[in-house]
Amino acid sequence: MNFQKLNNVFARRHSALILGFAAVALFSIGLPGCSSNRDDSQTSDERVRAAIIASDSPSLFHSADSAETMDYDPWESFNEKTFSLNFNYIDHYGLKPAAKVWSEAFPEKVRHSLANAFYNLAMPKRFVNQVLQTRLPAAGEELARFVVNTTVGVVGLFDPASHLGLKKNDADSGETLAMYGIKPGPYLVLPLLQPLTVRDAFGYAADSLMDPLSWFVTPIGADIGRSAAYQINERAENMTMYDDVEDTSLDLYAAVRNGYLQRRRKAIHDAIHDRDQTWAHLADHFEPKEKSILEDQQSVQQSDQQSSNGPANQIQQPVNLEAEAH
Repeated sequence: MNFQKLNNVFARRHSALILGFAAVALFSIGLPGCSSNRDDSQTSDERVRAAIIASDSPSLFHSADSAETMDYDPWESFNEKTFSLNFNYIDHYGLKPAAKVWSEAFPEKVRHSLANAFYNLAMPKRFVNQVLQTRLPAAGEELARFVVNTTVGVVGLFDPASHLGLKKNDADSGETLAMYGIKPGPYLVLPLLQPLTVRDAFGYAADSLMDPLSWFVTPIGADIGRSAAYQINERAENMTMYDDVEDTSLDLYAAVRNGYLQRRRKAIHDAIHDRDQTWAHLADHFEPKEKSILEDQQSVQQSDQQSSNGPANQIQQPVNLEAEAH
């Protein structure tokens, strides 16, 4: 099974859960949806959608060591019940119906533009964490992308920055904590939220405070509103992909958990690799200059020594000639 694809689906589901909750309060659709949807009688389908909901969130306590190769899930009994709630009720009665209505109301190009705008709006979280991770070139590229897409791209609805060669670089507080040695802690599934680890729970809270909307409304309110719209839009754009994931998973809970944890390990590994490459390039850039400076200093010293020794040699030569004549 393609875990990267599954993880992307999970992340979207996480936001979708929050959106389902907002839909219940505002439109009486039902509980907010986080995972994939499925008929009540179709247990395997429900689990697949639940996996989709749970699997694409940042992990909290995974560090970049061998301990992260273990799927630490001591609260599995609680997590499975919560996962079932998210999938069988929240997603089934909230997210999927909302996504269907959304896809019918907005054409694909409009949904894609909205996805670009949501990504652009999340720039502060990525930029701050890239700086904290000392991935300075990535942070500069992130800032340049934001300026270009916010102006030329009409508040982020379009992505001209990618056409200019400015690539996307993701980063979140969960990754940052991992890079500073914080362990992931147990795997955790909570109602209306994405799958998490303890470390990622703290990271998720920090990222919510960096949401620009939270500067004008409460962080929770901003996250619910933005995540709800984002997840419904993402679900509508990838309805077929979600269905494919459902059809290829036998144990949805385990698939979501394993896919999510593997994705997080890879994201942290990639962030560390990017940081190390950044500093390696900086070292390579300055090292040749330092060598040339040392070589210049040595050559100057040698020339000074030769010039200072020159008159002494000239004086010593006649003395030697006189000694030979005697």
